[in-house]
Amino acid sequence: MIVTRGLTKRFGSVLAVDHVDLDVRAGDRYGFLGPNGSGKTTVIRMLLGLVFATSGEIEMLGKPVPARLREVLPNVGSLVEGPSAYGHLSGRANLALIDAAGRAGGRRTRRRRIDQALESVGLAGIDTRPVRKYSLGMRQRLGLAAALLRAPKLLVLDEPTNGLDPLGIREIRDLLAGLNEAGTTVFLSSHQLAEVEQLCTRVGVVDRGRLVLQAELSALRPATGRVIVHSPDADRAAAELDGLIASRDGDRLVVAEADPAELNTRLVAAGLRVTEIRPERRSLEDLVLQLTSPGADRIGRDPGQPGRDPGQPGGRRPPPAGDAQ
Repeated sequence: MIVTRGLTKRFGSVLAVDHVDLDVRAGDRYGFLGPNGSGKTTVIRMLLGLVFATSGEIEMLGKPVPARLREVLPNVGSLVEGPSAYGHLSGRANLALIDAAGRAGGRRTRRRRIDQALESVGLAGIDTRPVRKYSLGMRQRLGLAAALLRAPKLLVLDEPTNGLDPLGIREIRDLLAGLNEAGTTVFLSSHQLAEVEQLCTRVGVVDRGRLVLQAELSALRPATGRVIVHSPDADRAAAELDGLIASRDGDRLVVAEADPAELNTRLVAAGLRVTEIRPERRSLEDLVLQLTSPGADRIGRDPGQPGRDPGQPGGRRPPPAGDAQ
């Protein structure tokens, strides 16, 4: 769905994107990660023809970009650097203009398409107030609705949950998962690593313009050898497992050196309730912090900052083996 080869972008003397080779496959839910200033948005803008590459190649939906962008864009929905809209018009009026410009379908079915898009993002009940009076979360939802008008084969989203509350974030996550199950490939950048962890199947990590990792998410989060247990009987469970508890937070216990199945059998045999039990895995946050430098919005240097390794050239730890780029 998206392939780049040696994609590079310079702004004067600044090398913003440095020979990035993306491989986004049909059916992926691909998370594009990295700190502020790492080049994520610049890559997305080049994919959509908003910025021309200095060098390298781009293919989207099997066609070269920007040479055949007009053929590609009708099948791509996008939200980049926040939603744009005419502030004096209502949300529905904005979507009607977008729909007409994109020629997604006939005028007779326009209202139905707009209603479906608004309902899918949780704005089915919006009134005629102008967009300038919308909250940030409502604007973000409207931008997503605009991206969905064409029933795209590919969604390219830059921080799609920005400005949403926890419930809204979960709703968008469920929406994107549902669209993906129906056949839409999802490519998104986000700083919400917990959400990426729950949604995405593959990830790419960029640091200082370079792609430092690209792999299946499942392969990047090996088990730590510990087990996470949630139990309403946490006090009794902790006593039963005395000496094995690595840490505890309320009803959540982290048990050292245990097999989940055997541990569950032991707890149930002791008459204890278990609501969840699973192997503990390395977090995506830990991985990204290990691979990347502090974001460009930081001032000053902290030698102890996560992501810096004084023992490596440039202060960055090397990427793990495997599919790392």
